[in-house]
Amino acid sequence: MDIVGFLLFLALIVGLGTVESRISRADRRVARVEHKLDLILGHLGLREDDSRMDEVIALARDGKKIQAIKLYREITDAGLKEAKEAVERLV
Repeated sequence: MDIVGFLLFLALIVGLGTVESRISRADRRVARVEHKLDLILGHLGLREDDSRMDEVIALARDGKKIQAIKLYREITDAGLKEAKEAVERLV
């Protein structure tokens, strides 16, 4: 019975790793699509009209990157890595 329990536990661990890998790949794909969309909008001269984004830019330029990242995440629902990269591009 202990061997069966161990095998079930092992199968669960492997299954969770597979799901996590798929989620990670999906997150990377979404980030690439969002980046491409940002490039397209920039090329067309279009911009999101969120007045708080100006505050993010001001915070980033004042050296308050942590506050800028927090605000960026609040505005865009972006992940930490994506928000950090976006704020670093603003400086």
